[in-house]
Amino acid sequence: MSATRLLVLGVVRMFGRAHGYQVRRELLSWSADKWANVQPGSIYHALKKMAAEDLLEKIDVEPGDGGPDRVAYRLSQAGEQEFQILIAKGLSDPAASNAELCAAVSLMPALPRKYTISLLRQNLVHFEAEERRSRLSLEDDTWGKPPHVAELFRLWGGIASASREWLTGLIGRLEAGEYVMADDPGSAFAPPAPE
Repeated sequence: MSATRLLVLGVVRMFGRAHGYQVRRELLSWSADKWANVQPGSIYHALKKMAAEDLLEKIDVEPGDGGPDRVAYRLSQAGEQEFQILIAKGLSDPAASNAELCAAVSLMPALPRKYTISLLRQNLVHFEAEERRSRLSLEDDTWGKPPHVAELFRLWGGIASASREWLTGLIGRLEAGEYVMADDPGSAFAPPAPE
């Protein structure tokens, strides 16, 4: 999965229709160039590639201001399905990269509250298990590891512990009603209307 792919689909979905400059401007306002390494060229490449894959539909071409024409896109039905798969994977899959998790969290208001919580709980189980594994590895001296290697287990355990604490807090905030989710009144991320 690519964080750029998820973010581009999510922003086009959020606007309903968008051209590359709108997507770029929105993602830069989120600082996605820093935490997901989303570069302008990768945005335009993703738009063209996903249009070729029938995930996005070209719906309008506007003359550019002294530059290339601006092509407006919207999600196709296949694009909506891809978005749903990628965001669910980003929130629940322990193998997702940090950028993929961040992209999914930045777009999580596009999902219903209870569904989002269930996806995050799946990831939480992973971090709880990783904490236990790291702790047991520190206690296990049967294979005679050098003493300094124990620092790796402390690092991994610390990362897992911090991730578990953050996820527990996020789940609690969602359960308490924080954030406007797709199934809440006034949601800006409501599902697209069928055509």
